[in-house]
Amino acid sequence: MYKIIKKERLAPSVYLMEVEAPLVARKAQPGQFIILRVYDMGERIPLTIADYDRDRGTITIVFQEVGKTTKLLAALEEGQYIQDFAGPLGKPSEFDGLKTVLAIGGGVGAAPLYPQVRRMHEMGIDVDVILGAKSRDYLILTEEIKPFCRNMYIATDDGSVGYHGFVSDVLKKLVEEDGQTYDRVIAIGPLIMMKVVSGMTKQYDIPTIVSMNPVMMDGTGMCGACRVKVGDEVKHACVDGPDFDGHLVDFDEAMRRQAFYRDEERLALHTLEEGGQCQCH
Repeated sequence: MYKIIKKERLAPSVYLMEVEAPLVARKAQPGQFIILRVYDMGERIPLTIADYDRDRGTITIVFQEVGKTTKLLAALEEGQYIQDFAGPLGKPSEFDGLKTVLAIGGGVGAAPLYPQVRRMHEMGIDVDVILGAKSRDYLILTEEIKPFCRNMYIATDDGSVGYHGFVSDVLKKLVEEDGQTYDRVIAIGPLIMMKVVSGMTKQYDIPTIVSMNPVMMDGTGMCGACRVKVGDEVKHACVDGPDFDGHLVDFDEAMRRQAFYRDEERLALHTLEEGGQCQCH
C-alpha cells in the first residue's frame, strides 16, 4: 500500500498527488513512469513520473480525470492509500551532447516535461519551453518550470493568456520568423499535438523526441499491448520507450490503437457512475 502524502487540484479535472514510494523514488529518473492499481481488482494504468524526492521517498504524479480508474484515483484523499505503485519503468530520457533544446508540453504533458527541463538546466543546457492548453484555467506547472528554462512561451486555444493558437504556431514563429536554432525538440502531450510538431520539425531538420503513453498492461514488454510502430520496427513503449524518434513514429496507427477500447472505457465509466462495480479492463 502506498500512502498519498499530498493532493492538489491543478486545473479542472487535473490533479497532482505525491505518493510515498521510497524504493521507486530511489531509482527514478526523468522520462520514466509508474504503473498503479487503485484497488485489488482495478485495472493497471501507466502515469509518467512528474517529480521525485529521494530524501523524502516520494513520487509525484499528475493525471487527468477522464475514465473509471482516474476517477477512482481522484476520489482518494491525503492519508489514504493506493494499492499498487510499480516502478520506475521505461528508459530514462537522454540529454548528453545537447546545448540548446526546445521543450513543448501540451496540457497534462507539462507534468512529465518538468523533471526533464530541470535535469537539462542542471546539465547546463539552454532550454526554451512552450506550454499549451485550452485556456488559462488548464495551464499547469508554469511557475515550477519557469526557473529552469531560458524562455517560456504560452499558447492557449482561446487566447485567454499568451499566444492565441497552438504550440505548433509558436514553434513556427520561433524557427521561421525569429531564426532560433535547436539541437533537439522534446514534445509531450496529446498524440495529435506530437504528430503536428514532429511533422514541422522534420521539415526544419530538428531531431525530435516524443513520449508515448499507449494502452499498457504489464509494463514489462510481455503482453504487447503498448506496441508502437517506429520506422520499420515494432517497439514496446514500456521497455523500449517511452521516448521515441518523433520523425519515425506512426502516429496514425497509434491514434487508431488508442481508440480500440473506447466502448469498454465508456461502459466501465457509466457503470461506475451508476454505482456498479464493473470489472472491465
